[in-house]
Amino acid sequence: MRCHDFVPRSTRRAMLRNTACGFGQLALTAMLARESYAAPDMKAGSDLWQQPHFPPRAKRIIFLFMWGGPSHVDIFDPKPRLNEDDGKPISPETVGGEKPVLGNALGSPFKFAQHGEGGVRISELFPQLAQQADKLCVIRSMHTEGNAHGEALLRLHTGQANLVRPSIGAWLSYGLGSENENLPAYITISPPRGHGGVQNYGSAFLPAIHQGTAIGSAETPIAQARVSHIGNSRIDHNQQRAQLDLIQSLNRQHLTATTTDRGIEGLIANYELAYRMQTTIPQVMNIEQETRETQELYGVGIAPTDNFGRQCLLARKFAEAGVRYIQVSTDYTWDHHKKVKEGLIEESAKVDRPIAGLLTDLERRGLLDETLVVWGSEFGRTPMVENGDGRNHHPKAFTMWMAGGGVRGGFTFGSTDDFGYRPVENPVHMHDLHATLLYAMGIDHQRLTYRHAGRDFRLTDVHGNVVHQIWA
Repeated sequence: MRCHDFVPRSTRRAMLRNTACGFGQLALTAMLARESYAAPDMKAGSDLWQQPHFPPRAKRIIFLFMWGGPSHVDIFDPKPRLNEDDGKPISPETVGGEKPVLGNALGSPFKFAQHGEGGVRISELFPQLAQQADKLCVIRSMHTEGNAHGEALLRLHTGQANLVRPSIGAWLSYGLGSENENLPAYITISPPRGHGGVQNYGSAFLPAIHQGTAIGSAETPIAQARVSHIGNSRIDHNQQRAQLDLIQSLNRQHLTATTTDRGIEGLIANYELAYRMQTTIPQVMNIEQETRETQELYGVGIAPTDNFGRQCLLARKFAEAGVRYIQVSTDYTWDHHKKVKEGLIEESAKVDRPIAGLLTDLERRGLLDETLVVWGSEFGRTPMVENGDGRNHHPKAFTMWMAGGGVRGGFTFGSTDDFGYRPVENPVHMHDLHATLLYAMGIDHQRLTYRHAGRDFRLTDVHGNVVHQIWA
């Protein structure tokens, strides 16, 4: 029988036979929807992809967060004048400051060199990363607000510090949905438990399904981290499904009676995702399946890179599996108010090889062009000395870099003054960074809004400009 040969009949059997083609078409439409972008009006929290505003440059973001604030003038922003004036007072006139006395200059003990065809300047602290210099787009003119870690971390992760706001990963999950129905759109590996804690990966007023799924914490070795309650050894999957169906039927009855309840809507979506994650997360987190060569590339099983190497390898596996936003965090170990030289040597040695390994692995797997890797922190460090051999917090100027995802490799953007105190060319505010990251994923930061408490909110609030110059 052909679909257009429909002849009305009064029997139920005839009706089912005559509409069989229609059911087939519906099934085909559903299957194709999972292979393409869905309609723009798709409900938030759906397992399907959602429509970007324009063709994206990247499919996912991996953010490498160095908790505490690495010193930009010792790693990516060389300042010969700082070394020349070591121990001398920095006058306000030279840096545009307002204070009568800023403090004495502290020169960098580390040597800088140009690397790659682009001549990116990197200090001797990162020899492995230096070999990847032509992949890096280094932004030297970052600036933000917040001298305290808590405020600065919240601004980095959520755009604001005065109110509870959704994190950038939650905004991306809300705006684009999930690429893999068996995994969250947003995963944070070893997240900080201090300085904002869960707010740094929370969903705030967005539906709960968009909150980041945390694996471990910054203080816990990732080898010991587990996703809680990912399996149930007492009952099989069929029994779990039956139990979940009963619970979900009650939840949906409640939802029908109330017409809208964001808490219940989030609960329903999270229950379903948690059930599906049981079959996927354990496989992704099993890095023992990786070849020995790959593990060594990241520094797994080798001191002092084992912990961060495992985190970066997990980030690659989650990226490969379709997670849209993945954050990897160090412990709170970059806050060098004392012994900045010794501290930087120790911390850089932990992350240099894993980061270089991540970039190498993504490239050879064909993932780097569609994955935007971002390195950075909440702020930088002062060019002035503190406590004899340390540096204080410095939100007025710091450095971040990006790689992959369509950025210009081997490129340095923006600059600071002779002391690294403030930006003097192409300043990039934290709001500009957020607008640029959303742009990389195909999202207009001015159009990605959510109605809450009588107004439309967005990640960048009423600020932010996309930094178009960094794209290839």
